[in-house]
Amino acid sequence: MSSIFGGQDLRGFGRGARIMVMVAATLFLAACGGRPIGVMQPEAVNAPGTSKVDLLVATTRAPAADPAVLFSGERGTGLALSAITVSIPPDANRVVGQVQWPKKLPADPLKSFTTVSVKPMLGAQQAREWGRAHLTKSRRVMVFVHGFNNRYEDAVYRFAQIVHDSNADVAPVIFTWPSRASIFDYNYDKESTNYSRDSLEELLRNVASEPSVGEVTVMAHSMGTWLAMEALRQMAIRDKHVASKIRNVILAAPDLDVDVFGRQISEIGQKGPKFTIFTSQDDRALLVSRRIAGNVDRLGQIDPANEPYRSALEKLGITVIDLTKMKSGDRLNHGKFAESPEVVKLIGTRLAAGQTVTDSDVGIGEALGSVAIGAANTVGQAASVAVSTPIAVFDANTRRNYGGQWQRMTGSVGTTVGSFGAPLQIVTGNER
Repeated sequence: MSSIFGGQDLRGFGRGARIMVMVAATLFLAACGGRPIGVMQPEAVNAPGTSKVDLLVATTRAPAADPAVLFSGERGTGLALSAITVSIPPDANRVVGQVQWPKKLPADPLKSFTTVSVKPMLGAQQAREWGRAHLTKSRRVMVFVHGFNNRYEDAVYRFAQIVHDSNADVAPVIFTWPSRASIFDYNYDKESTNYSRDSLEELLRNVASEPSVGEVTVMAHSMGTWLAMEALRQMAIRDKHVASKIRNVILAAPDLDVDVFGRQISEIGQKGPKFTIFTSQDDRALLVSRRIAGNVDRLGQIDPANEPYRSALEKLGITVIDLTKMKSGDRLNHGKFAESPEVVKLIGTRLAAGQTVTDSDVGIGEALGSVAIGAANTVGQAASVAVSTPIAVFDANTRRNYGGQWQRMTGSVGTTVGSFGAPLQIVTGNER
Protein backbone atom coordinates (compact mmCIF):
# COMPACT_ATOMS: atom_id res chain seq x y z
CA MET A 1 0.00 0.00 0.00
CA SER A 2 1.47 3.36 -1.00
CA SER A 3 0.45 6.79 0.14
CA ILE A 4 1.76 10.27 0.73
CA PHE A 5 2.66 9.06 4.22
CA GLY A 6 4.73 6.13 3.05
CA GLY A 7 4.67 2.76 1.37
CA GLN A 8 4.04 0.84 4.55
CA ASP A 9 1.36 -1.69 5.41
CA LEU A 10 -0.22 -0.12 8.48
CA ARG A 11 -2.18 -3.21 9.50
CA GLY A 12 -1.34 -5.58 12.31
CA PHE A 13 -3.08 -3.99 15.27
CA GLY A 14 -3.32 -6.26 18.33
CA ARG A 15 -5.78 -6.83 21.19
CA GLY A 16 -8.49 -5.76 18.77
CA ALA A 17 -11.80 -7.29 19.86
CA ARG A 18 -11.16 -6.98 23.60
CA ILE A 19 -10.12 -3.33 23.32
CA MET A 20 -13.10 -2.51 21.13
CA VAL A 21 -15.49 -3.92 23.74
CA MET A 22 -13.77 -2.02 26.55
CA VAL A 23 -13.77 1.27 24.69
CA ALA A 24 -17.35 0.84 23.53
CA ALA A 25 -18.35 0.26 27.14
CA THR A 26 -16.52 3.44 28.17
CA LEU A 27 -18.28 5.36 25.41
CA PHE A 28 -21.62 4.00 26.61
CA LEU A 29 -20.98 4.92 30.24
CA ALA A 30 -19.76 8.37 29.24
CA ALA A 31 -23.02 8.95 27.39
CA CYS A 32 -25.14 7.99 30.39
CA GLY A 33 -24.81 11.16 32.40
CA GLY A 34 -28.51 11.51 33.22
CA ARG A 35 -28.78 15.03 31.76
CA PRO A 36 -32.20 16.62 31.52
CA ILE A 37 -33.72 16.87 28.05
CA GLY A 38 -34.67 20.28 26.72
CA VAL A 39 -31.77 22.54 27.69
CA MET A 40 -32.26 24.61 24.52
CA GLN A 41 -35.41 26.16 26.00
CA PRO A 42 -34.42 29.84 26.56
CA GLU A 43 -34.40 31.07 30.15
CA ALA A 44 -34.11 34.59 31.55
CA VAL A 45 -30.61 34.93 33.02
CA ASN A 46 -29.55 37.92 35.10
CA ALA A 47 -27.24 36.20 37.56
CA PRO A 48 -24.19 38.27 38.59
CA GLY A 49 -20.81 37.07 37.36
CA THR A 50 -22.11 35.00 34.47
CA SER A 51 -20.73 35.40 30.95
CA LYS A 52 -22.61 35.26 27.68
CA VAL A 53 -21.42 33.76 24.39
CA ASP A 54 -23.23 34.63 21.17
CA LEU A 55 -23.11 31.96 18.45
CA LEU A 56 -24.34 31.69 14.90
CA VAL A 57 -25.48 28.08 14.51
CA ALA A 58 -25.90 26.46 11.08
CA THR A 59 -27.29 22.95 10.82
CA THR A 60 -28.37 20.27 8.37
CA ARG A 61 -30.36 18.49 11.09
CA ALA A 62 -34.11 18.04 10.95
CA PRO A 63 -36.17 20.08 13.44
CA ALA A 64 -37.14 18.19 16.60
CA ALA A 65 -40.73 17.70 17.65
CA ASP A 66 -39.84 19.22 21.04
CA PRO A 67 -39.04 22.95 20.66
CA ALA A 68 -36.84 22.72 23.77
CA VAL A 69 -34.59 20.28 21.88
CA LEU A 70 -34.68 22.36 18.66
CA PHE A 71 -33.01 19.89 16.27
CA SER A 72 -32.86 16.10 16.20
CA GLY A 73 -30.22 13.70 14.93
CA GLU A 74 -32.09 13.07 11.69
CA ARG A 75 -31.24 14.67 8.36
CA GLY A 76 -33.03 17.85 7.39
CA THR A 77 -33.43 19.62 4.07
CA GLY A 78 -31.28 22.64 3.42
CA LEU A 79 -29.32 24.72 5.91
CA ALA A 80 -31.12 26.12 8.97
CA LEU A 81 -29.60 29.12 10.77
CA SER A 82 -30.12 30.35 14.33
CA ALA A 83 -28.58 32.97 16.61
CA ILE A 84 -28.09 31.43 20.05
CA THR A 85 -26.81 32.99 23.26
CA VAL A 86 -25.40 30.74 25.99
CA SER A 87 -24.78 31.80 29.58
CA ILE A 88 -21.72 30.41 31.35
CA PRO A 89 -21.37 30.30 35.17
CA PRO A 90 -18.87 32.51 37.02
CA ASP A 91 -15.28 31.29 36.84
CA ALA A 92 -15.29 30.58 40.57
CA ASN A 93 -18.05 28.02 40.07
CA ARG A 94 -16.61 26.07 37.17
CA VAL A 95 -13.55 24.29 35.79
CA VAL A 96 -11.95 25.67 32.64
CA GLY A 97 -12.36 23.16 29.82
CA GLN A 98 -15.58 21.65 31.16
CA VAL A 99 -19.22 22.09 30.19
CA GLN A 100 -21.35 22.30 33.33
CA TRP A 101 -24.63 20.59 32.44
CA PRO A 102 -27.69 21.35 34.54
CA LYS A 103 -28.83 18.58 36.87
CA LYS A 104 -32.42 19.70 36.52
CA LEU A 105 -34.50 22.31 34.71
CA PRO A 106 -34.83 25.20 34.91
CA ALA A 107 -31.06 25.48 35.09
CA ASP A 108 -29.24 27.44 37.76
CA PRO A 109 -27.10 29.91 35.77
CA LEU A 110 -24.67 30.24 38.67
CA LYS A 111 -23.84 26.54 38.43
CA SER A 112 -24.54 25.41 34.86
CA PHE A 113 -24.61 26.44 31.23
CA THR A 114 -27.94 27.97 30.28
CA THR A 115 -29.58 28.89 26.98
CA VAL A 116 -30.49 32.57 27.10
CA SER A 117 -32.00 33.09 23.66
CA VAL A 118 -32.69 31.29 20.38
CA LYS A 119 -33.56 33.35 17.30
CA PRO A 120 -34.21 31.43 14.07
CA MET A 121 -33.01 33.22 10.93
CA LEU A 122 -35.01 33.43 7.76
CA GLY A 123 -32.09 33.58 5.36
CA ALA A 124 -28.53 34.50 4.49
CA GLN A 125 -29.17 38.24 4.82
CA GLN A 126 -29.97 37.93 8.53
CA ALA A 127 -26.87 35.79 8.99
CA ARG A 128 -24.75 38.48 7.33
CA GLU A 129 -26.26 41.10 9.62
CA TRP A 130 -25.45 38.91 12.64
CA GLY A 131 -21.89 38.53 11.40
CA ARG A 132 -21.35 42.26 10.94
CA ALA A 133 -22.73 42.94 14.41
CA HIS A 134 -20.46 40.35 16.07
CA LEU A 135 -17.19 40.88 14.22
CA THR A 136 -14.40 42.17 16.43
CA LYS A 137 -11.59 44.49 15.38
CA SER A 138 -9.65 41.44 14.17
CA ARG A 139 -12.43 40.77 11.62
CA ARG A 140 -11.87 37.03 12.15
CA VAL A 141 -14.51 34.33 12.03
CA MET A 142 -14.06 30.85 13.49
CA VAL A 143 -16.23 28.05 12.09
CA PHE A 144 -16.39 24.95 14.30
CA VAL A 145 -17.48 21.48 13.12
CA HIS A 146 -18.21 18.96 15.88
CA GLY A 147 -17.50 15.24 15.86
CA PHE A 148 -19.22 11.85 16.19
CA ASN A 149 -21.87 11.11 18.81
CA ASN A 150 -23.07 14.69 19.40
CA ARG A 151 -26.54 15.99 20.03
CA TYR A 152 -27.40 19.50 18.89
CA GLU A 153 -27.05 20.86 22.44
CA ASP A 154 -23.74 18.99 22.91
CA ALA A 155 -22.25 20.82 19.93
CA VAL A 156 -23.63 24.23 20.90
CA TYR A 157 -22.56 24.10 24.54
CA ARG A 158 -19.12 22.65 23.75
CA PHE A 159 -18.33 25.39 21.27
CA ALA A 160 -19.61 28.04 23.68
CA GLN A 161 -17.16 26.61 26.23
CA ILE A 162 -14.26 26.68 23.76
CA VAL A 163 -15.00 30.28 22.73
CA HIS A 164 -15.29 31.43 26.33
CA ASP A 165 -12.27 29.56 27.71
CA SER A 166 -9.99 30.37 24.78
CA ASN A 167 -10.93 34.06 24.80
CA ALA A 168 -10.68 33.85 21.02
CA ASP A 169 -10.97 37.20 19.26
CA VAL A 170 -13.44 35.88 16.67
CA ALA A 171 -17.06 35.88 15.60
CA PRO A 172 -18.03 32.27 16.44
CA VAL A 173 -19.99 30.14 13.96
CA ILE A 174 -20.80 26.46 14.47
CA PHE A 175 -21.84 23.96 11.83
CA THR A 176 -23.71 21.02 13.34
CA TRP A 177 -24.55 18.00 11.20
CA PRO A 178 -27.01 15.12 11.81
CA SER A 179 -25.60 12.82 14.48
CA ARG A 180 -27.83 10.33 16.26
CA ALA A 181 -25.57 10.55 19.31
CA SER A 182 -25.30 6.79 19.67
CA ILE A 183 -22.18 4.65 19.72
CA PHE A 184 -24.06 2.15 17.55
CA ASP A 185 -24.69 4.68 14.78
CA TYR A 186 -21.11 5.31 13.67
CA ASN A 187 -21.90 4.52 10.04
CA TYR A 188 -25.04 6.67 10.06
CA ASP A 189 -23.02 9.58 11.44
CA LYS A 190 -20.29 9.07 8.85
CA GLU A 191 -22.82 9.14 6.02
CA SER A 192 -24.36 12.24 7.57
CA THR A 193 -21.06 14.04 7.13
CA ASN A 194 -21.15 13.17 3.44
CA TYR A 195 -24.76 14.35 3.32
CA SER A 196 -23.70 17.70 4.83
CA ARG A 197 -20.52 18.59 2.95
CA ASP A 198 -22.23 20.67 0.24
CA SER A 199 -23.93 22.74 2.94
CA LEU A 200 -20.68 23.31 4.84
CA GLU A 201 -18.97 24.30 1.61
CA GLU A 202 -21.80 26.77 0.97
CA LEU A 203 -21.48 28.19 4.48
CA LEU A 204 -17.71 28.62 4.21
CA ARG A 205 -18.01 30.24 0.80
CA ASN A 206 -20.65 32.68 2.06
CA VAL A 207 -18.60 33.61 5.14
CA ALA A 208 -15.42 34.09 3.10
CA SER A 209 -17.20 36.21 0.48
CA GLU A 210 -18.53 38.68 3.05
CA PRO A 211 -16.56 41.95 2.57
CA SER A 212 -16.54 42.77 6.29
CA VAL A 213 -14.79 39.46 7.13
CA GLY A 214 -11.00 39.63 7.15
CA GLU A 215 -10.09 35.97 7.58
CA VAL A 216 -11.63 32.62 8.52
CA THR A 217 -10.37 29.82 10.76
CA VAL A 218 -11.98 26.39 10.44
CA MET A 219 -11.73 24.14 13.51
CA ALA A 220 -13.08 20.59 13.38
CA HIS A 221 -13.09 17.69 15.82
CA SER A 222 -13.06 13.91 15.34
CA MET A 223 -15.40 12.79 12.53
CA GLY A 224 -16.12 16.45 11.81
CA THR A 225 -12.61 16.71 10.39
CA TRP A 226 -13.67 14.45 7.51
CA LEU A 227 -16.56 16.80 6.79
CA ALA A 228 -14.35 19.88 6.98
CA MET A 229 -11.67 18.41 4.73
CA GLU A 230 -14.21 17.24 2.18
CA ALA A 231 -15.89 20.66 2.07
CA LEU A 232 -12.52 22.36 1.53
CA ARG A 233 -11.53 19.78 -1.07
CA GLN A 234 -14.80 20.33 -2.96
CA MET A 235 -14.29 24.08 -2.85
CA ALA A 236 -10.75 23.69 -4.24
CA ILE A 237 -11.98 21.46 -7.07
CA ARG A 238 -14.98 23.63 -7.88
CA ASP A 239 -13.25 27.02 -7.66
CA LYS A 240 -9.68 25.87 -8.47
CA HIS A 241 -8.63 27.04 -5.00
CA VAL A 242 -9.84 27.38 -1.42
CA ALA A 243 -11.19 30.86 -0.69
CA SER A 244 -8.21 33.05 0.17
CA LYS A 245 -9.77 34.29 3.43
CA ILE A 246 -9.81 30.72 4.79
CA ARG A 247 -6.28 30.85 6.14
CA ASN A 248 -6.19 28.43 9.06
CA VAL A 249 -7.56 24.93 9.59
CA ILE A 250 -7.32 23.23 12.99
CA LEU A 251 -8.01 19.47 13.05
CA ALA A 252 -8.49 18.15 16.61
CA ALA A 253 -8.27 14.38 17.15
CA PRO A 254 -9.01 13.86 13.44
CA ASP A 255 -10.87 10.64 12.67
CA LEU A 256 -9.29 10.54 9.23
CA ASP A 257 -7.61 7.73 7.33
CA VAL A 258 -4.04 8.96 6.82
CA ASP A 259 -4.02 7.91 3.17
CA VAL A 260 -7.26 9.76 2.46
CA PHE A 261 -5.94 12.85 4.26
CA GLY A 262 -2.89 12.80 2.03
CA ARG A 263 -5.12 12.78 -1.06
CA GLN A 264 -7.33 15.55 0.34
CA ILE A 265 -4.33 17.76 1.07
CA SER A 266 -3.01 17.16 -2.44
CA GLU A 267 -6.30 18.19 -4.01
CA ILE A 268 -6.63 21.29 -1.82
CA GLY A 269 -3.28 22.38 -3.23
CA GLN A 270 -0.14 24.16 -2.12
CA LYS A 271 -1.83 27.54 -1.88
CA GLY A 272 -4.43 26.29 0.57
CA PRO A 273 -4.76 27.26 4.24
CA LYS A 274 -2.27 26.54 7.01
CA PHE A 275 -3.04 23.29 8.85
CA THR A 276 -2.57 22.51 12.55
CA ILE A 277 -3.34 19.02 13.85
CA PHE A 278 -3.86 17.91 17.47
CA THR A 279 -2.94 14.26 17.98
CA SER A 280 -2.82 11.87 20.93
CA GLN A 281 -1.55 8.33 20.69
CA ASP A 282 -3.71 7.26 23.67
CA ASP A 283 -6.99 8.32 22.03
CA ARG A 284 -9.27 5.36 22.75
CA ALA A 285 -12.11 6.52 20.52
CA LEU A 286 -9.78 6.55 17.52
CA LEU A 287 -8.59 3.09 18.56
CA VAL A 288 -12.09 1.78 17.85
CA SER A 289 -12.37 3.85 14.67
CA ARG A 290 -9.13 2.35 13.40
CA ARG A 291 -10.49 -1.17 13.85
CA ILE A 292 -13.74 -0.27 12.08
CA ALA A 293 -11.78 1.29 9.22
CA GLY A 294 -9.61 -1.75 8.50
CA ASN A 295 -6.61 -1.00 10.75
CA VAL A 296 -5.33 1.94 8.74
CA ASP A 297 -3.83 4.61 11.00
CA ARG A 298 -6.11 7.47 11.98
CA LEU A 299 -4.53 10.89 11.60
CA GLY A 300 -5.35 11.81 15.20
CA GLN A 301 -3.28 8.93 16.60
CA ILE A 302 -0.03 9.26 14.71
CA ASP A 303 3.33 9.97 16.29
CA PRO A 304 4.47 13.00 14.26
CA ALA A 305 8.09 12.49 15.28
CA ASN A 306 8.31 9.09 13.59
CA GLU A 307 8.52 8.15 9.94
CA PRO A 308 6.86 8.03 7.53
CA TYR A 309 4.91 10.93 9.03
CA ARG A 310 7.69 13.30 10.05
CA SER A 311 9.03 13.90 6.56
CA ALA A 312 5.59 14.14 4.96
CA LEU A 313 4.32 16.64 7.53
CA GLU A 314 7.46 18.73 7.23
CA LYS A 315 7.23 18.82 3.45
CA LEU A 316 3.56 19.81 3.61
CA GLY A 317 4.23 22.55 6.17
CA ILE A 318 1.74 21.07 8.64
CA THR A 319 2.06 21.78 12.36
CA VAL A 320 1.26 18.89 14.70
CA ILE A 321 0.71 19.33 18.42
CA ASP A 322 1.03 15.98 20.18
CA LEU A 323 -1.04 15.86 23.38
CA THR A 324 -0.23 12.25 24.27
CA LYS A 325 1.49 13.08 27.57
CA MET A 326 -1.19 15.51 28.66
CA LYS A 327 -3.57 14.22 31.31
CA SER A 328 -7.27 14.53 30.62
CA GLY A 329 -10.53 14.19 32.50
CA ASP A 330 -11.91 12.56 29.37
CA ARG A 331 -11.74 8.80 29.86
CA LEU A 332 -11.41 8.33 26.11
CA ASN A 333 -8.67 10.98 25.72
CA HIS A 334 -10.60 12.16 22.68
CA GLY A 335 -11.40 15.73 23.74
CA LYS A 336 -8.09 16.94 25.17
CA PHE A 337 -7.99 19.95 22.85
CA ALA A 338 -11.12 21.41 24.49
CA GLU A 339 -10.50 20.35 28.08
CA SER A 340 -6.95 21.58 28.62
CA PRO A 341 -6.71 25.21 29.78
CA GLU A 342 -3.33 25.53 28.04
CA VAL A 343 -4.60 24.19 24.75
CA VAL A 344 -7.81 26.23 24.58
CA LYS A 345 -5.80 29.36 25.33
CA LEU A 346 -3.35 28.37 22.61
CA ILE A 347 -6.28 28.09 20.19
CA GLY A 348 -7.63 31.47 21.16
CA THR A 349 -4.44 33.50 21.38
CA ARG A 350 -2.31 31.92 18.67
CA LEU A 351 -3.91 29.44 16.28
CA ALA A 352 -7.12 31.36 15.58
CA ALA A 353 -4.91 34.29 14.60
CA GLY A 354 -2.88 32.13 12.25
CA GLN A 355 0.31 32.28 14.32
CA THR A 356 2.71 29.36 14.19
CA VAL A 357 3.44 27.78 17.56
CA THR A 358 7.18 27.75 16.80
CA ASP A 359 7.17 31.28 15.42
CA SER A 360 10.48 32.91 16.31
CA ASP A 361 8.70 36.12 17.26
CA VAL A 362 6.74 34.40 20.03
CA GLY A 363 8.53 31.17 20.91
CA ILE A 364 7.17 28.01 22.44
CA GLY A 365 8.85 28.80 25.71
CA GLU A 366 6.93 32.04 26.03
CA ALA A 367 3.61 30.50 25.05
CA LEU A 368 3.68 27.14 26.79
CA GLY A 369 6.77 26.71 28.94
CA SER A 370 10.45 25.96 28.72
CA VAL A 371 11.75 24.34 25.54
CA ALA A 372 13.87 21.22 25.36
CA ILE A 373 15.08 19.65 22.13
CA GLY A 374 15.14 15.87 22.46
CA ALA A 375 18.03 14.01 20.81
CA ALA A 376 17.33 11.44 18.10
CA ASN A 377 19.57 8.41 17.89
CA THR A 378 17.99 6.46 15.06
CA VAL A 379 16.01 7.08 11.91
CA GLY A 380 12.78 6.01 13.60
CA GLN A 381 13.25 8.38 16.53
CA ALA A 382 13.18 11.80 14.92
CA ALA A 383 13.61 14.79 17.19
CA SER A 384 10.63 16.75 18.37
CA VAL A 385 10.15 19.83 20.49
CA ALA A 386 8.98 19.06 24.01
CA VAL A 387 7.44 21.67 26.26
CA SER A 388 6.70 21.58 29.93
CA THR A 389 2.91 21.48 29.77
CA PRO A 390 3.72 18.66 28.57
CA ILE A 391 2.92 19.08 24.87
CA ALA A 392 5.16 18.04 21.99
CA VAL A 393 5.12 20.38 19.03
CA PHE A 394 6.46 19.46 15.61
CA ASP A 395 6.21 21.62 12.54
CA ALA A 396 7.98 22.62 9.38
CA ASN A 397 9.57 25.70 10.95
CA THR A 398 11.48 23.73 13.57
CA ARG A 399 14.59 23.30 11.42
CA ARG A 400 14.72 27.01 10.67
CA ASN A 401 14.15 28.07 14.29
CA TYR A 402 16.52 25.53 15.80
CA GLY A 403 18.67 24.83 12.75
CA GLY A 404 22.02 24.24 14.41
CA GLN A 405 20.69 21.89 17.05
CA TRP A 406 18.52 20.08 14.50
CA GLN A 407 21.45 19.58 12.12
CA ARG A 408 23.56 18.08 14.90
CA MET A 409 20.77 15.63 15.72
CA THR A 410 19.91 14.67 12.13
CA GLY A 411 23.22 15.14 10.36
CA SER A 412 23.64 11.52 9.33
CA VAL A 413 20.24 10.69 7.91
CA GLY A 414 17.44 12.72 6.33
CA THR A 415 14.24 11.98 4.46
CA THR A 416 11.82 13.99 2.39
CA VAL A 417 8.78 13.57 0.19
CA GLY A 418 8.04 14.59 -3.34
CA SER A 419 5.78 17.41 -4.42
CA PHE A 420 1.99 17.45 -4.01
CA GLY A 421 0.37 14.62 -5.87
CA ALA A 422 3.67 12.81 -6.50
CA PRO A 423 4.52 9.36 -5.11
CA LEU A 424 6.42 9.22 -1.85
CA GLN A 425 10.17 9.33 -2.34
CA ILE A 426 12.75 8.37 0.26
CA VAL A 427 16.01 10.25 -0.07
CA THR A 428 19.04 9.63 2.12
CA GLY A 429 21.61 12.23 3.00
CA ASN A 430 21.45 15.86 4.03
CA GLU A 431 19.08 17.69 1.67
CA ARG A 432 18.85 20.89 3.72
